[in-house]
Amino acid sequence: MGAPNHRHIKMDAAVAGPLFMLSAALLFTLLNVTIKSLPPSFRVWDIGFYRFFGGLVMILIIFGRYGNPFRANDVRLLVIRSCTGSVAFVCLVTAIRMLPISTAMVIFHAFPAFSAMFSFFLYRETLSKVHLLCIAGVMIGVGVLFDFQMEGSLLGQIMAVIAAAFAGLTVTLIRELRQKNGSVVIYLYFCAMGSLVTLPKFVQQPALPTTPTEWAMVLGIVFFSLTAQLLMNQGFFYCRGWEGGVFMSSEVIFTALAGILYFQDPATWRFWTGGLLILTCVIAMNRLQAGMRETGKAEISSPSVLTPLSK
Repeated sequence: MGAPNHRHIKMDAAVAGPLFMLSAALLFTLLNVTIKSLPPSFRVWDIGFYRFFGGLVMILIIFGRYGNPFRANDVRLLVIRSCTGSVAFVCLVTAIRMLPISTAMVIFHAFPAFSAMFSFFLYRETLSKVHLLCIAGVMIGVGVLFDFQMEGSLLGQIMAVIAAAFAGLTVTLIRELRQKNGSVVIYLYFCAMGSLVTLPKFVQQPALPTTPTEWAMVLGIVFFSLTAQLLMNQGFFYCRGWEGGVFMSSEVIFTALAGILYFQDPATWRFWTGGLLILTCVIAMNRLQAGMRETGKAEISSPSVLTPLSK
């Protein structure tokens, strides 16, 4: 598995980095839109199984020729990370199906704050006052987005927060895994465990595509997620972590625009105030992380670098 993890195309970094990152963010946006657009007959478990199993098959086809694709270090932690990532994805899909897609994605992108907190509790890494201020800003932004009405939207909002929390935990675990494992094998285990998690519910009452449009949407979920992941991994060869994080944060902007223009999502003062506060604090945390590495201070796992691995 070493070969595919270290290959990269020789290009001008000033052009390649933004190109790969923005392309990945756009494809993740198309993934979100496709999930939202699927007919109600497709349950969360159906969407999850198609996404995970399809990704598993594609990775085996692309990288299987390099040897045993499941050969890895610390399989136990890989399995734990894959389970937490699967829970994050299932909860995120639930939120996307229940909420305006723009609101669901803005809440989900609060996960860097959870990642920083898990880094502190699990690895005792230092949180500066600026980090704490950014975390507080993210949480305030989430609170602004909540309307606290006892209806379906509240459950969707709660699921989005749970997805962000599990994604934050997943990102924290990936930091240790990446020391001895490449991104491909981490993603492979994610797809394998996700398939096992969603399979029991899927086989009970599977929703199968019946029209060319539904087939295109299901195949699109597999294509968008895997291609976006590979483009993002390639992009980090050409730009620093915080720069990649800023580019990947554009997924929130792309998705918000798609939600407002295509799904007619309500663009209320809560959405703009909470969304801008979350996005600003997340970008600040990414930049602060880079500054701490440059000065040799304690390193908090970089959530921006690893974002889509938990999707």
